[in-house]
Amino acid sequence: MRTRVKVCCIANADEARMAVAAGADAVGLVSAMPSGPGVISDALIADIARSVPPPVASFLLTSRVDAESIIGQHALCATTVLQLCDHVPHAELRQLRARLPAVKLVQVIHVIDEESVAEALAAAPLVDALLLDSGNQRLAVKELGGTGRTHDWRLSRRIREQCGLPLFLAGGLTPANVAEAVAAVEPFGVDLCSGVRSDGRLDADKLRAFFAALGQG
Repeated sequence: MRTRVKVCCIANADEARMAVAAGADAVGLVSAMPSGPGVISDALIADIARSVPPPVASFLLTSRVDAESIIGQHALCATTVLQLCDHVPHAELRQLRARLPAVKLVQVIHVIDEESVAEALAAAPLVDALLLDSGNQRLAVKELGGTGRTHDWRLSRRIREQCGLPLFLAGGLTPANVAEAVAAVEPFGVDLCSGVRSDGRLDADKLRAFFAALGQG
């Protein structure tokens, strides 16, 4: 089965077009975060999202954790998917599901230890997909993505086998390691940011190498 590819940290419409031309199934648009790369304004996210051609998905990455605030942000940005980068309480997830029935919900799980596995399995019934990343929301200044680090793919594999949902794998993926990562976890899709950038900019050559490493070039 073909591995879907989400290119994240898109900075402008030109980068979105480059990602789509390379074969991306989704683009990620990063709103305000406590740390990490790729943050752009909600107004720019809305502009880029309007430019993304179907069936390519547009993901709003949000650090907000209450349904009312997330719904308000989505009204401005109008992406097709909400990527919840911090831990969102289950009551808030239920509200999001009820009030935004046409919008896909993807809960990020920062894979650290056994507690992360439990967190993933508890959230799974309330969302459409999980995305496993290498941040740490337990820190004083939270890391909610874009770290460029890998994590323990054995834990990710366990989550994938038990969650019953499409699963995206993120965290330090590059053309050099993505084939190994996919073999280890067998995710529905992979999510990349720094691994296909040079000096912070999306790099067409690295993008081509990434897709080639997946056998999709």
